[in-house]
This record gives sequence, structure tokens and C-alpha cells, in this order.
Amino acid sequence: MRIARYTTGEDPSYGIVEGEPGREFIAQVQGDPLYQPVVLTGETVPLEDARLLAPVIPRSKVIGIGRNYADHAKEMGGEAPAQPMMFLVPNTAVVGPGDPIVMPAGAEEISYEGELAVVIGRIAKDVPRERVSEVVYGYTCANDVTARDWQRGDGQWARAKGFDTSKPLGPWITTDLDVSDLRIQSRIDGETRQDGRTADMIFDVETLVSYVSAAFTLLPGDVILTGTPAGVGLVEPGQRVDVEIEGIGTLSNTFVRR
Repeated sequence: MRIARYTTGEDPSYGIVEGEPGREFIAQVQGDPLYQPVVLTGETVPLEDARLLAPVIPRSKVIGIGRNYADHAKEMGGEAPAQPMMFLVPNTAVVGPGDPIVMPAGAEEISYEGELAVVIGRIAKDVPRERVSEVVYGYTCANDVTARDWQRGDGQWARAKGFDTSKPLGPWITTDLDVSDLRIQSRIDGETRQDGRTADMIFDVETLVSYVSAAFTLLPGDVILTGTPAGVGLVEPGQRVDVEIEGIGTLSNTFVRR
């Protein structure tokens, strides 16, 4: 099931994306499906007539995982970590598909990082690996945009990875998906720059959710970013980055200077 958050010019709504490519539509549901059973309202809208929004706005937190692909750790000049490297991102960094990523003044080296994002569906603490599926609502695409010069200069990652618009999510949440071996790609203006598989993650989703929940109580709507494969690089104003994950879809955003 694909759960979208969208607007047609009024207040945001949620719906199920259905239909074949080119003829897709959104079937509206009552309320927020993260917090209540999915009940259709009977209203539908063609997908092309809706503006997709970030499928979830974390009410608590976004947790990032650094260097979770060995090839990416190597290209960044470091060794693969012995345990997951966590960092926190404010929910004000989240934007949706099609929204501009505003490159902040004072940062000159802005990089993309295509990632699989895990959306938590219920309160979770100290979750054992074998029960992780019980607390995961679904998955979406993410771009872990990073100001590399701020990252180097600050010595920690809060500003470099948490500035406004730096965490686009979308296009929707896909539920009931086996994410153990999915292709993940990032493209700049149509040119492929990253091409990896989730099977190459050092720490899989079950390990990450269990590990993160040992440190933080996870709340419905919290998002865990699972790391990026090799091929990260810098972007220029006006360039579009597409993050595509097999079984989910494509998240597209254009970078701008203001």
C-alpha cells in the first residue's frame, strides 16, 4: 500500500495511491492513517492533479545513520564503523517531493545522499530485532542533504545536516515492503551518480531500529535514515536530484540559492 500526503489547494489530506502508471489516482482516507485505521472517504483525485507533500512530518525526531555502506565510508576517507553512527535532525528540516532545497548562505559545498527512510508506526523502546516489523509503518525515499564545509568546520553534524529544507522525504510511504535488497539510485539532472543496493548496508533495518530504540524512545512518525551508498557529490543551484528506490518510487527536488 502506498500512503500519500497531498493537497489540491486546501488543507492537507492523506490517501492511498492506486492505479497503473500514467493512470494513478489518490483515494482519500479519513484523518492520519498513522494514528487510526484506514477508512476511505469515497473521494478520489487524479495523481497528476494533486500536489504531493512530505508523507510524514516527524512530530518528534529524525535519526540519521552515518557511513552505513562500506563503499561510502571509504570514499569519505574513513573506516566502516563498528556500530551504527547516529545523529539527530530537527523536524523543521523536512520538506516534500518537488519542494526546493534552499542552499544556505555561508555554505558552499552542498552534497546529496540518496537513502532509504524507515517510518515508525508505534511507540517503541528496546525493540528486539525479531519484533522490528511490528513497529515499522513503512518506507520512503530520502535525500540526506549535507553542507560538507559546515560538517568539516563544525566537527559535528547538527547544522550541516539539519538546516531548513535539508531532508526531503517522499513521494509516499510504502508499507509491507521487503527492503533487504532493493536498488537505490541518485541522479543529477538525469545522470546517475549513485547506484547501490540496500543489501550492502553494514547494519540492516532490523539492527538499526533495535539499536536506535535502545537509546531513544521512538514515536509514531519518527524517521530513521539508513545511510547512503557510494557516489555522493556536490550540487549546483538549479540542478535537480532524483532519488529512486525500487518498490517505492522517485523523490525529486531542485536546489536553489536565495
